[in-house]
Amino acid sequence: MNALTGAYVPGDSFLHRLPAGVKLLGLALSCTALLLLRPPGALAGAAFAVALLYALSGVGAAAAWAQIRPVRWFAVVLFAMQYLLDGWAGALSSVLRVLLAVALAGLVTLTTRTAVMMATLERLLAPVRFVGADPFRLSLLLSLTLRSVPVVAGLATRVREAQRARGTEWSVRAFAVPLVVSALRHADTLGEALSARGLDD
Repeated sequence: MNALTGAYVPGDSFLHRLPAGVKLLGLALSCTALLLLRPPGALAGAAFAVALLYALSGVGAAAAWAQIRPVRWFAVVLFAMQYLLDGWAGALSSVLRVLLAVALAGLVTLTTRTAVMMATLERLLAPVRFVGADPFRLSLLLSLTLRSVPVVAGLATRVREAQRARGTEWSVRAFAVPLVVSALRHADTLGEALSARGLDD
């Protein structure tokens, strides 16, 4: 199953055919618009628009839900905190903004190949050459950051399932320690792969 900002889903929708740069610009503008929207009704309209985009993309309901699933408990905690500070309307607006931004970011990665995304980011970051930075390495860093999100989310899911099997699902230590160890092992493996390709500096 695809996770947050998950794997590319092949397709021939208009979103798949859009240039990656256009999608990234649209994502930036959409997230800015979400910050400016206040009434829950307006955000509900935005949610309908995002759902329509997912339907038109043809990535499937499972992939769509997988973008939101890893942050569902964060959304619950955020709603509770915002409810105490700003009432139900403010809480609902805050949660909708976060969920819609995550869903939009997920839709971009679901409909854009990683290689295309990296090439686009490298072109956008070309001006950093003037300050001595390498656009390729920066684009690789951003891409790896995006790809690490679903990996860590998947690790967290496996650790949680193992907790349930052992009857320790309420233990913070039994969740945090295996997750950190698994994440570090993944980082070591990734570092070795990069080193083998001459990217160890």
